[in-house]
Amino acid sequence: MYIYRFIAMSTPCEIILYHKDKAKADAMAQEILVETKRLEKKYNYYDSESYLSQINNRSESYLDPESKSLLQRAKQYYKQTNAIFDITMATLKPLYGESQTLEVLATEREKRIAYVGCEHFGIKKEQLIFDNPFTQIDLGGFVKEYAVDRAIVLLRKKKFSSALVNFGGDIYALGSKPNGEVFRVGIKDPKQSEKNAQEIKITDQALTTSASYERSYTIENHAFSHILGKEERALDNRSVTVISSSCVESGVYSTALMIDATLKSNHKVIVL
Repeated sequence: MYIYRFIAMSTPCEIILYHKDKAKADAMAQEILVETKRLEKKYNYYDSESYLSQINNRSESYLDPESKSLLQRAKQYYKQTNAIFDITMATLKPLYGESQTLEVLATEREKRIAYVGCEHFGIKKEQLIFDNPFTQIDLGGFVKEYAVDRAIVLLRKKKFSSALVNFGGDIYALGSKPNGEVFRVGIKDPKQSEKNAQEIKITDQALTTSASYERSYTIENHAFSHILGKEERALDNRSVTVISSSCVESGVYSTALMIDATLKSNHKVIVL
């Protein structure tokens, strides 16, 4: 067993590889690191020079195949989740850093909410088209999970059959341990985050947890969830875990279910 750790996308990342050849395991971990850092650089919402920032400031409209696929998938999930999972919530995101009062927040949200929604951008061949100059895109709730799925693609390509990839709680268990034991993943108790409330066994599955207990916005002593929806939500001590066949799929639905617990899902869902 070989364990590799690094920081990417502002979160601790861990790769556990089971392989008889350490040199091959080391090379595999390095390949995953390079790929993860590539995605981080390309889609960094906060980096003014990133490809995503160029899209947001309208200096770039060309979509390479990877970006086109990601945005098409985002639009599909927007439709599947009844417009709950929405990468254009980034249109409101700056307000929570800029607004100094609840009154200002409410006023500015009212101005910008009309530009929130994936219907405000379209894809025509290799071109991204916005219908206004204000809509912004943030793939932060999408790319980290995509990076986990990409790591699994690379592992399978190199014939690795036993691994656990964990990027800040976005997890995929590839196969099982060499001794046949399945991987066990702990789910934090949202009311006591230093403890695990449950332990889940997974194999060839992804698991993600969305929660408000680690990040939030505070304005005039009012705490708001960092998971933004079209309706303003107060901070709550709750978490949603989703298990599916891909990390992107799990991440989309764990986020969407945090916003609307009544959303229908065909996946295994654990609410704490």
